[in-house]
Amino acid sequence: MAKEPVRVLVTGAAGQIGYALVPMIARGVMLGADQPVILHMLDIPPAAEALNGVKMELVDAAFPLLKGVVATTDVVEACTGVNIAVMVGGFPRKEGMERKDVMSKNVSIYKSQASALEQHAAPNCKVLVVANPANTNALILKEFAPSIPAKNITCLTRLDHNRALGQISEKLNVQVSDVKNVIIWGNHSSTQYPDVNHATVKTPSSEKPVRELVKDDAWLNGEFITTVQQRGAAIIKARKLSSALSAASAACDHIRDWVLGTPEGTWVSMGVYSDGSYNAPAGVIYSFPVTCRNGEWTIVQ
Repeated sequence: MAKEPVRVLVTGAAGQIGYALVPMIARGVMLGADQPVILHMLDIPPAAEALNGVKMELVDAAFPLLKGVVATTDVVEACTGVNIAVMVGGFPRKEGMERKDVMSKNVSIYKSQASALEQHAAPNCKVLVVANPANTNALILKEFAPSIPAKNITCLTRLDHNRALGQISEKLNVQVSDVKNVIIWGNHSSTQYPDVNHATVKTPSSEKPVRELVKDDAWLNGEFITTVQQRGAAIIKARKLSSALSAASAACDHIRDWVLGTPEGTWVSMGVYSDGSYNAPAGVIYSFPVTCRNGEWTIVQ
């Protein structure tokens, strides 16, 4: 029996990350190859024409799973009935800017979007905040959408998690799919802590700890951490634009694992509402290792 379409909102949809993300969603990368979707795309009025161009391309791509497209500059229309909201829209970070520099500009954006989600989204809507500063934006959204359960508001640290997996895979010259259980602790910013102390690599004989295989604590405690922390800035320097493709891919990974579950024995990093685990302050959005089942995440203790 065919599944009912899921309504997925992408804000800032005419921007760089949005442009990379919407075809991934329409192709089934986020919710699975058998899950029809209706895309809701929101952007600001100056981007209306570009947004319409993205809609035209979605039509032209003839994605079998795409059952409808709502492209709008009206926040209420965009949020009505959505089951999943990926909040990409925000003031963009430019070269030389820290994520905190865009904070004040994003408060007003997140206030209005939070109210619209609060009033018009489907019950049990899952929210993923991508726009920086992601942890803070997610907390603002939570404050202004009190009826959305705190556990349904998350922020993206999967990009940092994937960056850490990528660095280990390159260092050891192994498939990235054979590396698992790195952890990103804290904030999606240069203060985050990428942790490999529980990470393993699948070898022909067994799973072995990353530290044992790398045999270079100086690299793991130094260059590895700073590379992951500063990777976004390095990409901006190289591309003159922020990391869009990898962020879109990580957003798909985050939602897919949250909705469809994490593989047995594997955890992923998600920015979630802290319950005080690991002595992280309760009531902040903080990145922890989590496993997901039946659409719910649980912090790995």
